Amino acid sequence: MKKKIRIITYGTFDLFHIGHLNILKRLNSLGDELIVGVSTDEFNERKNKKSVIPYDERREIVSSIKFVDKTIPESSWSQKIQDIQKYNIHIFGIGDDWKGEFDYLKEYCEVVYLERTPSISSNQIKKKLNK
Repeated sequence: MKKKIRIITYGTFDLFHIGHLNILKRLNSLGDELIVGVSTDEFNERKNKKSVIPYDERREIVSSIKFVDKTIPESSWSQKIQDIQKYNIHIFGIGDDWKGEFDYLKEYCEVVYLERTPSISSNQIKKKLNK
């Protein structure tokens, strides 16, 4: 029997947009199962981030995407190693704006930094709305 390749990523996924969809689609194409950690509101507060959409709704949106097999709450920076071990992860993937930040995970799995979709981000959308 062929071993399932499991991928994990994390994000806030606030104001869900095409860039979010593109990265989830590309991550899904790297293996057989994609697990997505969605940042909780409390964790975002500790990161000095304010979400427009509450955690439960963001998680529901991400869970409904056909490229996503499972969602989990992301409540701390330090949970990544435990999640990789718990879910038998083969690939950790995230946008290339984080390049180098998660290289320490290479001890546990492959780390992939994917190019972001140009000209779109939740922060850009928030700035446009505040004009």
